[in-house]
Amino acid sequence: MTGRRSQVRRATSMDRSPLTRATVLAALAAMLGLVLATVGPGGTAAAQTVACAPDSGTACITGTLRTSAGQPAVGVALEVAGPGGEQQVTSGPDGRWSLPVTEAGQYTVTLDEATLPAGETLRDPANNPRTVTVSLGGVAAALFPLGTPTGPAAPSGGATGDGDAPPPATGGEPGLDNTVPGTASGGGVNWDRVAQQASAGLVFGTLLALASVGLSLIFGTTGLSNFAHGEQVSLGGILAYVFTQLVGLPLLVSGAIAVALAAASGYLQDAAIWGPLRKRRVGMTQQLIVTIGLAVTLQYVFQFFFGAGSLRIVRSNPETVALGPILITQQSLISLGIAAAALGGVSYFLVATRVGRATRAVSDNPALAAASGIGVDGIVRMVWTIGAGLAGLGGVLMGLYLNATAWNMGSTLLLLMFAAVTLGGLGTAFGALAGSIVIGLVVELSNLVIPSDMRYAGALVILILVLLFRPQGILGRAERVG
Repeated sequence: MTGRRSQVRRATSMDRSPLTRATVLAALAAMLGLVLATVGPGGTAAAQTVACAPDSGTACITGTLRTSAGQPAVGVALEVAGPGGEQQVTSGPDGRWSLPVTEAGQYTVTLDEATLPAGETLRDPANNPRTVTVSLGGVAAALFPLGTPTGPAAPSGGATGDGDAPPPATGGEPGLDNTVPGTASGGGVNWDRVAQQASAGLVFGTLLALASVGLSLIFGTTGLSNFAHGEQVSLGGILAYVFTQLVGLPLLVSGAIAVALAAASGYLQDAAIWGPLRKRRVGMTQQLIVTIGLAVTLQYVFQFFFGAGSLRIVRSNPETVALGPILITQQSLISLGIAAAALGGVSYFLVATRVGRATRAVSDNPALAAASGIGVDGIVRMVWTIGAGLAGLGGVLMGLYLNATAWNMGSTLLLLMFAAVTLGGLGTAFGALAGSIVIGLVVELSNLVIPSDMRYAGALVILILVLLFRPQGILGRAERVG
């Protein structure tokens, strides 16, 4: 009996049958193809020193200009021409610019190269001007990267815009501000740029870990790959937007309410859907299909009520802090601190509390845990609640980090979440944390050598290599097949 209880206390990932693992991997491959195939349209950006706030009758064209060394490009003139006429704007002290327009349609953004800082040139001169499509209530972003011209120019419609983090998917969110301050692909590699990209990767990876840890906990205790987990991230960001911008509550209060409601949604999901399916002994393949259907349904519910444009949780542009060669916003630093504290709390819960040890026991072997007197159903419901709450917190912080959220932000992050969980080891919370940090660093450091539009391909490459050479992941346990 003592030997059995010692096995229950071990913190290891749950053993899965070869059929279940094969099903999970097949579903992952299908979802990866779907995500990579649904790249969002490139936006454009116009600039103005006054922040633009989109509403039902106004759209914003916005962006950020950075020198090849990552410093703000100040005083650069741009001209925007379209259905609303011609307007001129100038980049502000932080390199940002934005311009409100009141008519939808196609706009042409032209950068005056004569106003660029001394020694700076456009990396893609052939893509000046850029043409973008603007929808009322949304934000369009255009990227004019500066640096040494490299290779053929990218298509003029594929620009991404400003913001303080990488976009959550290979094409960026529709209208979402997408580029980390101080980051740009191409233009040469130097230590300052390496430090800038590494810091961006660390922040992005830490925020990604909030969602990945919850996804990994759910898989570890139930064996279910939840493809609707990304919508929990979207829910957190959208709820923060609702309570901040529509209700008018302070950001801190709005964020706390958003996380609480996201956690409650996880509890209700398990009570209404997953608990009954488990009691009916519905197979993992069928449950996985339900998660995919739930994800699609939630995406379009969000789009129906909030539109396809970006939603600014905070409409003021964040202040930028210089830490040596690194430029980072105050919002990013605060988000990093909150995320680190939350992940630390989850780690303490799993390692040092009785309920946390019971959670690890259920993840290791549910049948043995139940035989030892652990309430498996209660543990699983708690994991759904915690996992959804962490995802909601990740959505709030990611929305602040990206300067906006959107109806499909979570779904575009899903590829990176699964890559992180697979890299760290399926079902292991600490593995998901480690995998998220690695994925974040790889995504951002890849900007040094490849175009920014391709940086998320690195996550797919890592996922394939892990499945080929170490399918158990960094912290996962090798399984015997056959």
